Amino acid sequence: MATNKLLCSFRIIGVFSIMLVCALSANAQFLRTSYFMEGTHYRQQLNPALTPTKGYFNLPVIGAVNATVGSTSLGYQDIIDIIDDGDDFYKSTDFMNRLKDNNKLNVNFSTEILSAGWYKGKNFWSFNIGLRTDIGANLTKSMFTFLNEMDGFEDKTWENQKYNIGGQQLNINAYTEIGLGLSRQINNRLTVGARVKALLGIGNMELKINNAYMNAVLPGESRIAEFERMQITNLAQIEDLKNEIGNYKAELAVGATLESSFKGLNLTQEPGQDYISDIEFEAKDMGIAGYGFGIDLGASYKILDNLTVSASILDLGFITWSKGSTQIASANGGIDMKGQTYVDQLSAINPADPDALEQAQTIINGFSNEAMDYLNRVSSGDVLDYEMLQLRTEDAAKSRKSRLASTLVLGAEYGFFNNKLAVGGLYTTRFVQPKAMTELTFSANYRPKSWFNVALSYSVIQSAGKSFGLGLKLGPVFLGTDYMFLGKNSNSVNGFVGVSIPLGGRKVNKQG
Repeated sequence: MATNKLLCSFRIIGVFSIMLVCALSANAQFLRTSYFMEGTHYRQQLNPALTPTKGYFNLPVIGAVNATVGSTSLGYQDIIDIIDDGDDFYKSTDFMNRLKDNNKLNVNFSTEILSAGWYKGKNFWSFNIGLRTDIGANLTKSMFTFLNEMDGFEDKTWENQKYNIGGQQLNINAYTEIGLGLSRQINNRLTVGARVKALLGIGNMELKINNAYMNAVLPGESRIAEFERMQITNLAQIEDLKNEIGNYKAELAVGATLESSFKGLNLTQEPGQDYISDIEFEAKDMGIAGYGFGIDLGASYKILDNLTVSASILDLGFITWSKGSTQIASANGGIDMKGQTYVDQLSAINPADPDALEQAQTIINGFSNEAMDYLNRVSSGDVLDYEMLQLRTEDAAKSRKSRLASTLVLGAEYGFFNNKLAVGGLYTTRFVQPKAMTELTFSANYRPKSWFNVALSYSVIQSAGKSFGLGLKLGPVFLGTDYMFLGKNSNSVNGFVGVSIPLGGRKVNKQG
């Protein structure tokens, strides 16, 4: 039994996004460990004021690739199992014990197609064309509990089973960025920087399942099937049925919304249905779905010769998605079946009426149809199946707007031995959906030459303090990680690879 079709759709969307960025995923579009490595230009992704010691030209595509998967509670292998739509991972006691009430997943993508930076006087200019994707999800423990309990539930009696599995959420934002940056040394202590970005929207999706409530007292599927085949042949049979079905009930309440602005993404319906039955991608129809603007701002200030503080705010901006590429669907409704309602209808039949048995047959057929409809929608274990949600499409009245996932960065470092050795602390908060992600990173950096830098970092929050980071710049090659892979239960894992060609230009005063 598959977990559910909706998670399978998450996987399809994830594969689509991965194709956009050369099959690499990232939890942040920067590497925290690089922040105090003066010899590398990649730290400008965190603060446009932090200039490198030399200009650079990144090799196309492989010049800056960042890859990370992260979660507040789940391990790396858990996330892979969910994305791959595995059949039995949620049956594991260890998996269920690792879950929190709300489990956040963040998988983001980032790569530079083309980028370069160069000095001109006191100014450092940079240019980049890159691909960015932010994917965030919230999955509740109650959903996996339901899946677990529904496994093998076929033909069992529903004895006042209650489930409330709302709160699921999926957010996707994918775009191309064309940026122009400028950093300027105002004096020996202060350096400021900014980067403006034109954004070409590839796609955006917001799915929220606010409510999914079930409560039922019903017999097993085989007994309901007997109701479907039942023939009412005498009045005594009607009395027996009234005594049996009076306490039965089935309640299903669904509230969900889907807003999508993806060219090439189609919300399909089966013939004869008025709700979404699948989500499909047509690669030939892909294109620009929206346009936007963004800006990064940063500054660095030397309080003392060896003490430097810095701050930046990244990705202030938005994308407006065209009306023509936007599709909207919603679900508000469900099932509210009470056996007593059918008992009252049976009681209203006049026994002397020659059509009494036929009337009773119609009532029992109605009961069996409504009860079987409930079981078909919820008891398969495909709790978030399209059949259960029944999202109905509607025309988009206007264009949509989505904000970028902005990031606040605060840093401080102290240098030793003519600034060749430094220790630093870095605070970042990235305002991703469905919930902001905060990290606190401490690092030690050795930077004797512009072509050789090495750093060791320790990030406290996202990895639950159970990982460490490394950074190495050796000539044109840069390798780094904020979260070293330490096994399948690692909450956060990432890797950064960059290859660049150094360019000429003056060496600036150290400002990192």
